[in-house]
Amino acid sequence: MGALGHYIEREGVPTAQVSLIREQTAAIKPPRALWVPFMLGRPFGAPNEPDFQRNVLRSLLSLFDRPAGPVLDDFPEDAPTASEAPSFACPVSFASAKAREVGLAGAVLEEVAELGPWYELARRRRGRTTVGVFGAGAEAATRHVLSYVKGSPEAPPDPAWSAGMAVKRACDDLKAYYYEAVAAQPGNIDARAIETWFWTETAAAQALLSIRDYCLKSSDESLKPLGKLSLIPRFVTDTR
Repeated sequence: MGALGHYIEREGVPTAQVSLIREQTAAIKPPRALWVPFMLGRPFGAPNEPDFQRNVLRSLLSLFDRPAGPVLDDFPEDAPTASEAPSFACPVSFASAKAREVGLAGAVLEEVAELGPWYELARRRRGRTTVGVFGAGAEAATRHVLSYVKGSPEAPPDPAWSAGMAVKRACDDLKAYYYEAVAAQPGNIDARAIETWFWTETAAAQALLSIRDYCLKSSDESLKPLGKLSLIPRFVTDTR
């Protein structure tokens, strides 16, 4: 969409877009873009939150007041969080002691394996999946995430990607895998409850927090923004 914005503007039509992957938008430099710290597939934050969605839209439209571009602004709020969302019993039990027993990387691998049947059920039911922005399936994304946890980062799979773009896509795929797998269990589970479950009960969340710390200390300019902005929701970092 960012590249398309340039073509449309050449015809005299102003454009503005919502960005969910900041690093990619920064590389493309569209005429006007608003980066939002929301999960993939939710450019306006959360369903059934009209006031919040209007705030996002107003921020996006305000970019037309800027005299020149490219413009990339950051939306200053997280989507309404799961602080009051109902809890649920995940069909897979992730014991808190597991990471201590097998190490953080081992605990993530066990979680991914245990969630596999639920993820496959979700994919069959929907006929689609949001996993795949890093590569086919969750295995490659998991391996890339864990390479950072182990302190030996893999190179991006695509030479055109920066390290930051690869990390962001791998982390997004891993989160999507967990979210879709848990959503497959019986009942209409609130998405915000799933988000709270992920960030409070899984080794995968601890892995992403570890990567955030790595990014904050990194000298790689493509990784630094991940540590500050887009890997971890603010409601998580505010409680640390």
